[in-house]
Amino acid sequence: MTSKRLVARAAATLLLGLGALTGAHAQTVLKVSHFLPPGSNFQKNFLEPWCEKIAKDSADKLKCQIYPALQLGGTPAQLADQVKNGVSDIVWTSPSYSTGRFPRTEALELPFTMPPDGMGGSRAMWEFYEKHARDDYKDFKVLTIWSASNVVLSTASKPILTAADFKGVKLRSPSRFAALFLTALGGTPVNMPVAQVTEGVSKGVIDGAMAPWEVLPATKIDEVVKFHMEGQANQPGFTQTPMALLMNQRKFDSLPADLKAVVEKNSGLVAAEWLGKVWDDGNNDARKSLAARGNKVLTIKNEDLAAIKKQTASVEADWIKQATARGLDGKKLAAEAHAIGAKYMPK
Repeated sequence: MTSKRLVARAAATLLLGLGALTGAHAQTVLKVSHFLPPGSNFQKNFLEPWCEKIAKDSADKLKCQIYPALQLGGTPAQLADQVKNGVSDIVWTSPSYSTGRFPRTEALELPFTMPPDGMGGSRAMWEFYEKHARDDYKDFKVLTIWSASNVVLSTASKPILTAADFKGVKLRSPSRFAALFLTALGGTPVNMPVAQVTEGVSKGVIDGAMAPWEVLPATKIDEVVKFHMEGQANQPGFTQTPMALLMNQRKFDSLPADLKAVVEKNSGLVAAEWLGKVWDDGNNDARKSLAARGNKVLTIKNEDLAAIKKQTASVEADWIKQATARGLDGKKLAAEAHAIGAKYMPK
């Protein structure tokens, strides 16, 4: 065999080896972290199907490794830093868990601003993010923003149906604005992770919780409370918690163009609407299971809801002052949140 043929064969062997090596490393594994159990509505009905979708769309070049229940450590409030610093590649968290960090997004938490349903709320929140809140997320690649739907008042011993009923009641509050809402009504907010609510109610530390329907069975809150109160179906909810699916910006930037396109295709409004439906379906299923358990679902009357709105109006007024002091146009942001929310209200 001539030397030229030997050189050609060696080169071909080297190229084959490099090709095999490249193929072995062609798959990108994304570490995805969140704070609820693996059986949660979010993981089963969105995250796992979403991961399957991006795997299919990328010809298996993208794969998820899911870490539920904070398996990578930390607290729900620390998830934003985990994804920013690369501990996780993608996280599900809420801007509400990091007070002051996402100031424009806070307008979405103001009382009686967003539609009560997951779909309407998610569409509204995504539109608000695109128009007014992008600057809150300069450190992240935002995959989507959506609504956890309206919080429901769930209590163990007595219902809350009027403004006066809030006085002295200790409720788990999911955010600073939910806490301000309760305080304005004479209630006592308790900052507590949703996973600890069942034990808190059982031990008498709290009387109940503010949380969306779909969370109640997943965390077994429905087993320790008896009453669930909500507002009218065609009016904005008490308060909502915006949710965010955030990606490490450097990780996204490191992807080749075709994989970036796959992520983009399955993000934004498409993902927000998917999640809105998942939350609505979860809410409907939760309501049915609560009724089957014998829990009472009660709707607050219009006149009582009006009194609650009046008594909590100071929450928005105070936030506008605080936002304005930080250099934001608080009045405009609040007005826009109301206007966009009204656009997506159930008819």
